Amino acid sequence: MFYTNELKALKKAGRYRRRELINTSLKDFASNDYLGLAHKRELHTQTVQALNDLDIHSSKASMLVNGYHQIHKDFEDALSKANNFEAGVVLGSGFNANIALIESLVRKGDTLFMDELYHASGVLASSLNGINVLFFKHNDMKDLANLLETHKSKRQIVAVEGIYSMDGDICPEEIFPIVDRAEAILIVDEAHSSGVIGENLMGLFDHYNIKPKANHIKMGTLGKAYGSFGAFILSSSHINEYLINRAKPIIYATSLSLYDTLLAYKSLEYILQNREVLKKEIAKRQSIIKEIFQIKIDGLIVPLVINDNKKVLEIKNDIQDLGFSVGAIRQPTVPKAIIRLIARVGESSDDLRFLSTSLVKMK
Repeated sequence: MFYTNELKALKKAGRYRRRELINTSLKDFASNDYLGLAHKRELHTQTVQALNDLDIHSSKASMLVNGYHQIHKDFEDALSKANNFEAGVVLGSGFNANIALIESLVRKGDTLFMDELYHASGVLASSLNGINVLFFKHNDMKDLANLLETHKSKRQIVAVEGIYSMDGDICPEEIFPIVDRAEAILIVDEAHSSGVIGENLMGLFDHYNIKPKANHIKMGTLGKAYGSFGAFILSSSHINEYLINRAKPIIYATSLSLYDTLLAYKSLEYILQNREVLKKEIAKRQSIIKEIFQIKIDGLIVPLVINDNKKVLEIKNDIQDLGFSVGAIRQPTVPKAIIRLIARVGESSDDLRFLSTSLVKMK
């Protein structure tokens, strides 16, 4: 067969992957449904009821060819208002959003400065069309400042994450004055920080009380804290106009489904209306993690380094036998294999405590 040797090598290295059907009988400490909104039946019911009142239930086309609906616009406006940005656009996924941003913004003569732990979608995008990209040391603001100073170009674009998907650490506040001094464009991937941190749970800008500027771009996903599917890009009206005209995943893809857009809108309203309760629940789980693992987490991601591809799978299976689901993340996704525990608000703090105590014994 065509790839037999490659598959054998993956199995030998403990890097072979397969899809596993969701086992809903397990308590979920593996998914990115940080606030448990994917289980809020009332949000689904409200969404279906609203959709039933419409003449159509499908977006039918791309945003530029009869596929841009009032539902999309209303949600984009609500997101922009909640995050203090001028304009927004929704699209199919966070992966597509990173492709859209990097492929369209970084032109000939520009330089992209990307955190070395940036998401795989951004790394893939940086390899397209001969993009000039420089990776700086993870969360090292001095390294970034030095690269910006020594590598002048037509435009400088910086890409960071609000909270990093595997390490779970937060981007330093210094990122904002550094990019502003350099007059660089800043992309903040808020897939894992939107809905989790900040006074209003809106993410990194909210967390540091940063008023967005013309050079700031925020990308977020709807399939994590928002319990839906899709993504959004928030920016100045100028950059929004440019993306709509140049970003291929916006121009050539069918617009985000009406159901997912409506559901995410309901989730946004829920988060804003219940933010104080949600913040208390998040803080409670962060406290449990600090107590048991002596790890201070900025969001709800807990990376437990095992450094053995096979052992992480064994731990994952042992945890399943106890009735819990956790993530077993192996190389090359991470430098060292980890158990990725998500301290979700969707599961009880008592269950989190039991699970964490069990994991301590297994490590």
